[in-house]
Amino acid sequence: MTEQKNAMRPLTALAVAAALGVGGLGNAQAATDEQMAVAEQYLDEFQPSTLTREEQLEQLEWFIDAAEDFRGMDVSVVSETIATHEYEASVLAEAFSDITGINLTHNLIGEGDVIEALQTEMQSGESIYDGYINDADLIGTHYRYGQVVSLTDYMDGEGADVTSPYLDLDDFIGLDAVTAPDGNMYQLPDQQFANVYWFRYDWFQREDLQAQFEDIYGYELGVPVNWSAYEDIAEFFTENVGQLDGREVYGHMDYGKKDPSLGWRFTDAWLSMAGAGDKGLPNGLPVDEWGIRVEDCHPVGSDVTRGGAVNGPAAVYALTKYIDWLGDYAPPSASGMTFSEAGPVPAQGQIAQQIFWYTAFTASMVEEGLPVVNEDGTPKCGAWPPRPTARTGKRA
Repeated sequence: MTEQKNAMRPLTALAVAAALGVGGLGNAQAATDEQMAVAEQYLDEFQPSTLTREEQLEQLEWFIDAAEDFRGMDVSVVSETIATHEYEASVLAEAFSDITGINLTHNLIGEGDVIEALQTEMQSGESIYDGYINDADLIGTHYRYGQVVSLTDYMDGEGADVTSPYLDLDDFIGLDAVTAPDGNMYQLPDQQFANVYWFRYDWFQREDLQAQFEDIYGYELGVPVNWSAYEDIAEFFTENVGQLDGREVYGHMDYGKKDPSLGWRFTDAWLSMAGAGDKGLPNGLPVDEWGIRVEDCHPVGSDVTRGGAVNGPAAVYALTKYIDWLGDYAPPSASGMTFSEAGPVPAQGQIAQQIFWYTAFTASMVEEGLPVVNEDGTPKCGAWPPRPTARTGKRA
């Protein structure tokens, strides 16, 4: 899932905009020495940075000044529970509150609960949270429902005089995914679930394993360029290697518990990697990566009889391989796991590769003392862009 975020209701737009650094009031007073001292205490936390410490303090001073008339205000935002947002909730929210005087609470709940709260608020008109960190997949909903603030209009209009002069939209990755057909942004990217091929680089470099693999399959062990090569590697580590350093190893990792996260495991990447969907940005046009045909920002069909691809050859191929590989090459416990439970499993040191792995779990893969981390702190694993449609052809 590629998350791009932050929608807000009109009645709380100014408060949440302040919390996001895109709003304040024009009659703010200059920051006091005491306020700047508080801000300076957080500089070490905000490293590394492309800015000098002086430039960072200048920006923090702007936040203090812009938030002057908001001091004491209570603002609440909500997100799903992943490492990125845990850091935002436990560290950045506290820093923002201390620096600006705005009482910012960042709530962490399940992804399904985030969507349920957002849906309830839209249907009832009653405010539950001031800001939502939700998937960019909802950009169409926000655009059609008209219940969130257009950030483009806000920054160019009502909030123009108080929009942070340090806010550079070109710094954000994925703006096309949060821009609606009217050309306006209704969300700002907060973090991304970039999907990559993940593998144990150290195992792939072992001469004994390289020789054994080439002897069996007739080509070099390396990052697979097609699905058949991935399957060979999965089979090799699971059935031919079996154990490394006294531990059972597996050539594949995924999850299979009945859960909302299992649904978007397919829409996020399984279908698109197999070739479902058309080329185009941000999601494939006219058939997106979920296999849904979209016309004028409206879904018109997903079945192949309606011009979609959700049950087309590529989708069937992807589902078949998902089932086969989960049963043949993944740990037995994987079939009973959800997204959040399966994500950190490769860090335990028994997985050779994963056809697509979310970068949101990077933090859980680089902690000191893990089997996938060297003594000097460098990772033993590597990541590579997935190869979407290479299902056949020369194995390499």
